[in-house]
Order: sequence, then structure tokens, then C-alpha cells
Amino acid sequence: MNDTDIADLEIEKLLVGKWRFNTSWEKLSIEFKNDMTYEQTRIQTLFLSKPLEFITGNQFTGVWHVREGRLFLNVKTLPQSIFNFKVPLVIKISAADFVGKITSVFVSETYEIIKLSKSKCIIKELDKEETITGIKI
Repeated sequence: MNDTDIADLEIEKLLVGKWRFNTSWEKLSIEFKNDMTYEQTRIQTLFLSKPLEFITGNQFTGVWHVREGRLFLNVKTLPQSIFNFKVPLVIKISAADFVGKITSVFVSETYEIIKLSKSKCIIKELDKEETITGIKI
């Protein structure tokens, strides 16, 4: 972190709760829980991204952790995906959840935490230059 370096455990304690992040292409709501799981809702505001939202759904759950001032989100389920369907008289098929779990083993969403307080968080996705500001709700 740029301003003051704080321990990863302190960052985790500050992150627990519900946060809202808005970017130019989507609105995010993430609830970080004490058991190191999270629930995320993504609403696409960019018209070209709407088909992806239709396929994957807009809700995700997974596990999170902080290491060396970086936030890692690993998706485990995509409960609203059209690929999680139930065939009549047969068990539920969760193809999207399976793909999400396998993918999260190799790739996780990684954010560098720029600034963090009890009510405001500024993060930057490692692959992008844009910073994202979040507020605790």
C-alpha cells in the first residue's frame, strides 16, 4: 500500500462487510465475510458486455484472501448461470460452477490495494491501469 503499510490481517479485518464499487463498465457489490468467503453481484453497464452477463449470470460466490497487500478473489460458484440447469426427474447439472472452480485454481481476480480505511477502498486490478474506488455500505 502506498500511504502506510499495514499487515495483511489488518487489511482483511477492514475489508469484512459489504462494499460497492462502480466502474465505467459495471457496478459491483461485494460482501466479504468473516469465514473468508464472498458474495459478489456484477451489473454490466456497457451494452457489449450484457451477453456475457446473460451467460454467466450476475452473482458469484467464492473465497478471498489478502497476501502482500493484494486482494485475491477465487470464484467457486455462478448460481445464476444458464449453464446451471435442472433437468426434470434428474439431478441438477452445475456446468458453470464446475468451470468456475477449475478456472479459479489457475486464475484469480487480483487487486492491488492502494488505500483502505473503514469506509473507503481504492484498488487497482493488476492487469489494468484504472483504479476503482469503493465505499462501504
